[in-house]
Amino acid sequence: QVRLVESGGGLVQAGGSLRLSCAASGNIFRINIMGWYRQAPGKQREMVAITATTGTTTYADSVKGRFTISRDNARDTVYLQMNSLKPGDTAVYYCNVNAGPREYWGQGTQVTVSS
Repeated sequence: QVRLVESGGGLVQAGGSLRLSCAASGNIFRINIMGWYRQAPGKQREMVAITATTGTTTYADSVKGRFTISRDNARDTVYLQMNSLKPGDTAVYYCNVNAGPREYWGQGTQVTVSS
């Protein structure tokens, strides 16, 4: 059974920083893309940042220059360093992993940025 365990969410003031972590465990093979998505109340889930095994990264325009995604392939873990947080970043953040033909989601972690 595959599990994605997220951590690092919380409440922070605008301008602050948080670091999210997501560790994959279980029978998960051939991980390719790992990434983060978010969903704010009343809005659709959107891609925040993704990274491929090749090292290629993609960011949403709204977070470029503020967020950095990284991964530890040996530990099947992906991170999201979030700096200069804004109230508009408030959302539930979900870890996403693509492994072969399968896709997995974490349970979500709440990030709240106060003004």
